[in-house]
Amino acid sequence: MLPNRRTSATRPWLAATNGNLPSAFVAVFIQESLKTQIVPQRVPNRILEQAFAAIHRLPRQVEESVIIPVPFRRQRAGRLEKVVYGKDTNWPFQIPNQTPKIFAVNINYGEKIMSTQKRISYLLLTFVIGACCFGAALAQTQAKTKPKVQYHVSTLASLGGTSSGGNSINDQSWVSGYSRMADRNRHATLWRNSALTDLGTLGGPNSSVTWNVKNTAGIIVGISQTADPQLLGESWSSAAFYSTPNNVGYINLGFVWKQNQMRGLPNFPGGNNGFATGANNLGQVVGWAENGVHDPNCCCTQVLQFRPAVWTLGPPDQIQDLPLIPGDSSGAATAINDNGQIVGISGICDQAVGRHSAKHAVLWENGTVTDIYPDAPAPWWNTPTAINQHGDVVGFAGDPAFVEGNILHAFIWTKDNGIKTLKPLRGRVPEHVDSEAYGINEAQQVVGVSCDADQVDCRAVIWDHGVYPTDLNGLKGDYSAFLALAKDINNKGEITGRAFDPATGALIAYLAVP
Repeated sequence: MLPNRRTSATRPWLAATNGNLPSAFVAVFIQESLKTQIVPQRVPNRILEQAFAAIHRLPRQVEESVIIPVPFRRQRAGRLEKVVYGKDTNWPFQIPNQTPKIFAVNINYGEKIMSTQKRISYLLLTFVIGACCFGAALAQTQAKTKPKVQYHVSTLASLGGTSSGGNSINDQSWVSGYSRMADRNRHATLWRNSALTDLGTLGGPNSSVTWNVKNTAGIIVGISQTADPQLLGESWSSAAFYSTPNNVGYINLGFVWKQNQMRGLPNFPGGNNGFATGANNLGQVVGWAENGVHDPNCCCTQVLQFRPAVWTLGPPDQIQDLPLIPGDSSGAATAINDNGQIVGISGICDQAVGRHSAKHAVLWENGTVTDIYPDAPAPWWNTPTAINQHGDVVGFAGDPAFVEGNILHAFIWTKDNGIKTLKPLRGRVPEHVDSEAYGINEAQQVVGVSCDADQVDCRAVIWDHGVYPTDLNGLKGDYSAFLALAKDINNKGEITGRAFDPATGALIAYLAVP
């Protein structure tokens, strides 16, 4: 229930397989040689059926060469133009930007990686072949690092104020988020083909799309104030998403927008406030909503208990709660996929903004709740933020020294491998110690933010199958604004978030297209 807190090589085989070595493997080395005639051919179809993608692009230094496992996919292999095909093997080898020459293929069972000769100018390709997997992981080495993807970045239009942000992007390239108006109030905003649509409100001054919605059914969900005053003086979870002075004082509901119509979603009986975060293509919306229980574990301005919610869109729209971890009393759902898998948090009421409400990072599936980070370093701020169709989850976890969430640690969770921490940027001065993951696509590309301890230097980043991220500011070409936060990424690799324009001092929404 944490909203976006950012308002303003000694064992390469082990590393390459995440510590899970197959029962047998073959190291295939290709070395430049004049001894064996090898005929360039295209990749046989049977190889496309047997090859499987490598787990990570994980560089490993071998004297002057770097071994980088890369995904070997059918559509990529089908387009290979320069392939070396060994007479006695079935393994495809691509030599990027090189004309295939004469090579020798040596197969060595269980031998260590041999050093390359200094005169060799081509690639040393290493394959780890799991006999139990009936496939091969293609590895590719170059003397020079493969160029990183560059992005064409553009600024998205605003409603006239000094702050906008893109928080969601689907596979239709619809970006949704918020834009501030001249009077400082924010409205939920949709950008389609860069054209801006003001989604309006439910009668109050503010609304926003705050999480990655993702569906392609034309449904946008978020939060909006109504014209009704708060009955119990609560700030609710929404206050952090609106600008002062009107960020509090109004009842706040989750909303659904479709075909230019916005409507509020019902709360649990007795509750006043709600919050909608995500929607799938099956007419299901998730979030959280208050019930009528005055919970003594609530603090600050929060009075009523709240529960993770799933709305089935109608008419009429119907709300259903989700089970919590035993012993917990409040929680929130943050994202949902088309398989009905839902992620979120479970904890106590607290302040209704993360912290102790996010004691457990959870996954709901088939009516059951699972703690996906049972050994989290701290019992606070453990928050999944996104889930893809494969069920891969990203988010961030709390730090034991920072109960208020000043420093967080990004993670990715998969069913096969569990939790893996995603580190902040290396080599920054001041040192970066905070990382937060907010979006993931089907290729397991993850976007988010990396910051120093004081959050003075915060940068939009992408984790592309590695523990350490890449600063998107180094990939934005001549775009003049500073990319401060990446909030979501779609299956085209398009990214949206928030940037700082040094010319105007404004926070702006952007779209980065690879």
